Amino acid sequence: MLFNCRYIMRLACIFSLSANLVYAENPSNVADSLQSLPQAIETPALPVNQWGVAIGLRRADIPFAVSEVSEDTAVYDILPLIRFQNDYGFIHGLEGGVHLWKNADHQVNLYSRFRFDDIPKEYQNAVKGQSFDFGFQYRYFDGPWETDIAVLSDNYKRFYGYTRTQYSWQYDSWSLFPFAELKWKSADFNDYYYGFDLEQAGAGVSVSGGVRAAYHVASNFHLIGQFGVTRLEDDVYELEAVAKHYQLESFLGIAFYPDPDKPFVRSPTKQKNDEYLRFAHGWATPSNIGEILKFQTERDTENNQMNSFFYGVQVADSLLTMPIDIYFTPGLVWHHSSDVQNDIAEAVLAIKAFYTFELGPRWRLGIAEGLSYVSDITYIEGFELTGEDSKRGYENASKLLNYIDFSVDVNVGDIFGSKALAQTWFGYSIHHRSGIFETSSVFGRIKGGSNYQTAYVQWHF
Repeated sequence: MLFNCRYIMRLACIFSLSANLVYAENPSNVADSLQSLPQAIETPALPVNQWGVAIGLRRADIPFAVSEVSEDTAVYDILPLIRFQNDYGFIHGLEGGVHLWKNADHQVNLYSRFRFDDIPKEYQNAVKGQSFDFGFQYRYFDGPWETDIAVLSDNYKRFYGYTRTQYSWQYDSWSLFPFAELKWKSADFNDYYYGFDLEQAGAGVSVSGGVRAAYHVASNFHLIGQFGVTRLEDDVYELEAVAKHYQLESFLGIAFYPDPDKPFVRSPTKQKNDEYLRFAHGWATPSNIGEILKFQTERDTENNQMNSFFYGVQVADSLLTMPIDIYFTPGLVWHHSSDVQNDIAEAVLAIKAFYTFELGPRWRLGIAEGLSYVSDITYIEGFELTGEDSKRGYENASKLLNYIDFSVDVNVGDIFGSKALAQTWFGYSIHHRSGIFETSSVFGRIKGGSNYQTAYVQWHF
């Protein structure tokens, strides 16, 4: 059944990369600012304590003996990452959780974390060894120290667990997070992922350590990075399929986080427009974004359509000192059944930026970056990606893809001269899912995806 526990977890916290990649605490968060304001100011329906969007390049050694079938010695991944945290849960890169219980020092979470399977990129689409695993996590906080313990399983009940400790150190514009991790893996896990069910390694414990770093350049702009090393247990290293005892991993990227020198505060004198609801209806098109922007759009002959509902809460009113409003915006999408597909649900998490200008009435240009997960592959994606007659001919599509939304809208109140409609906007957007040109194993090493043209009404309150 679609909405069983596992799917609920996917829709709730499918979006993360281990805090090992992009976790940098901001000491001046929105929650603290809200608490200092007069009680007359209403708290948003979905308050956000932390937010961020990042993208970077991950490099990891291939630990397997693959020299006879590939020249690759390392895997390279482009990773778009989301950071979000409130009183109900968190998303840090490709790791996320929903709080089952918490206080100031402790948390118990329903938890998901992405597990990489570092094999040559030409085999990743066919093998699909990497995935989001699910389980439970306990976290303990003691000043600058943080300790995690988690137990997880893949889709076939191959269990493993880890314990991780990290220390937070900050000086001027630098934030450093040295960490250490012990990872226990069951015999089923090691035999499958390292022995390929041809050799037996048995249960074992690998050891990892390294450091994450963030550097505040200016305004919302940060540089982020990580370097780590993992030592595989001896029984795994002695397998014929494994060639390396130590696996190096690194990450380097850019990020947009809250400005530590100018935190966003909901002011009582500010016009109340910090939240919005958006309702849209869209039509599928086989055209790519370039063709759509050139007004050369083709019609989907199967007339596949969708409806979407998005909620947005403002998290910043400037980007790189420019007057650009930033919103955290989760959304739900319903792809309607047609002659070629059944009803399909989609969940989206994104950060969206709006730039407002006047050309007669007020207009806005918007762009969102985030992650999208579908309960099944839509016809418009499957037609392009998989099958003998598809454009790409991949063996597998990916339910999780990068999400982008381009939009332009106009203020309805300005058009009709109505104060009652001053917070209502009518617009057009492109709802886009794609795999970032085969650069990311998280998205199945695919190129292409799907596009929907939508018309929407957005109301701010």
